[in-house]
Amino acid sequence: MHEEFLRRAISLAAENVEQRRGGPFGAVIVMDGQVVAEGANHVTTRNDPTAHAEVEAIREACRKLGRHDLRGAVIYASCEPCPMCLSAIYWARLDALYYAASKDDAARAGFDDSFLYQQIPLAQEQRALPTRRLLAAESSLPFDRWAVSSSKIPY
Repeated sequence: MHEEFLRRAISLAAENVEQRRGGPFGAVIVMDGQVVAEGANHVTTRNDPTAHAEVEAIREACRKLGRHDLRGAVIYASCEPCPMCLSAIYWARLDALYYAASKDDAARAGFDDSFLYQQIPLAQEQRALPTRRLLAAESSLPFDRWAVSSSKIPY
């Protein structure tokens, strides 16, 4: 069964390239043996650097299910997810991830995320992206309001 869904993700990735809709990445989200959502990479056609296949599939699944978490579901990705997508998969609380191509396969095709993997563990002052904390004394206001909000939905 896993192979069937993973083949669908690979097919989505190949179709995406053939139809010139974006990069060679596809993803399928399955719950109780049924496809809930599919996604393909639309970074260049939507001018959206977050429009990766996994993120697109997560967004669609959450819309369809009417909830912000995907506990009980599994994601199948045509390629090992980048750090952003892997984070989204964790945030969505998916039960499992299955993928086909490796990040090394993606790098050979010109999609090299190694820079991100190198940057993440570095201290802020060592990262290539200048990062500075400002307004620390004022920063607790939103969290203080969240703590006492009667309308908050924990996640």
